[in-house]
Amino acid sequence: MATMITTKDAQGAVERTAQMQAGIRRRYGPVEAVQVETMDRPAIAAGEVLVRVHAAGVDRGVWHLMTGKPYLMRVAGFGLRAPKHPVLGRELAGVVEAAGDGVTALRPGDEVFGIGEGSFAEYARARADKLAPRPRNLTFKQAAAAGISALTALQAVRDHGRVKAGQEVLVIGASGGVGTYAVQIAKAFGARVTGVCSTPKVGLVRSIGTDQVIDYMYEDFAAGDRQYDVIVDTGGNSPLPRLRRALTAHGTLVIVGGEGGGPWFGGIDRQIRATILSRWSGQRMVSFITRENAQDLMTLKHLIESGRVRPAADTIYPLARVADAIRHITEGRARGKVVVSVRP
Repeated sequence: MATMITTKDAQGAVERTAQMQAGIRRRYGPVEAVQVETMDRPAIAAGEVLVRVHAAGVDRGVWHLMTGKPYLMRVAGFGLRAPKHPVLGRELAGVVEAAGDGVTALRPGDEVFGIGEGSFAEYARARADKLAPRPRNLTFKQAAAAGISALTALQAVRDHGRVKAGQEVLVIGASGGVGTYAVQIAKAFGARVTGVCSTPKVGLVRSIGTDQVIDYMYEDFAAGDRQYDVIVDTGGNSPLPRLRRALTAHGTLVIVGGEGGGPWFGGIDRQIRATILSRWSGQRMVSFITRENAQDLMTLKHLIESGRVRPAADTIYPLARVADAIRHITEGRARGKVVVSVRP
């Protein structure tokens, strides 16, 4: 747990500096660069709160921030040669420890979930407008898995897919962090949902309410005559022509993130090509950046408390093994969300 160290200022007055344990990397590189070290607690600014982290979710974005790839993200402000912010992790659930100036919606003692900066740590700073009250029916560990991934799925299905009752929806990567939520949210909106995953994950995808599961190790979702009104692609590497074959003439393709591609742009080139093609095609093809906001977190809270959506947690690692948690994600072994437990 966090400790206190004693120092003296120039006048000899005793100062006490709060410290904490955190999972950090001081250089871009592989998971071996991630270490758990002691460091000062983060300071908060106006509009922010300090969260005593109980658990943190591990999403695919952690790998990008760890490796600094694609390189375009370094140019965008994350640090050219070394990361600006050494502590990894953004999804979290915990208790508000302190509130900065201008924060009125939250106060110390409030139990929250959502998005912060440096959540693989005992304490993290977060903007108050990126947090919401913890769902009553979730533990901290479960709530930690419902931040970025669930927000991304909600916006993919509701805002960009515009899913309606009775539509046929295909979720590629249905066993992943975003995919498990996309399946459930599409079902909550009344769609008929088909999930695509590998053989070891078929049971999980069936358990979250899919109407049909396609095991891509034995079946091609783009083969045959079946087409879908909406495709949510969280897999990141299916060629556009293949995706379009599985889409109805006026259907919508939502590309969530992007993997593969070169070191500079990653999968962004596929998103750009999809946007350009969409202008001359009857098919609508979109990609997006997740809007991190408390209003959508409240929507998720209501969906979770109603029982229509639940986190599909895979493995829980202690903070001391945060590197193993990231490795679990990057090796493609995760079934749902991986969580780092910071406090028992």
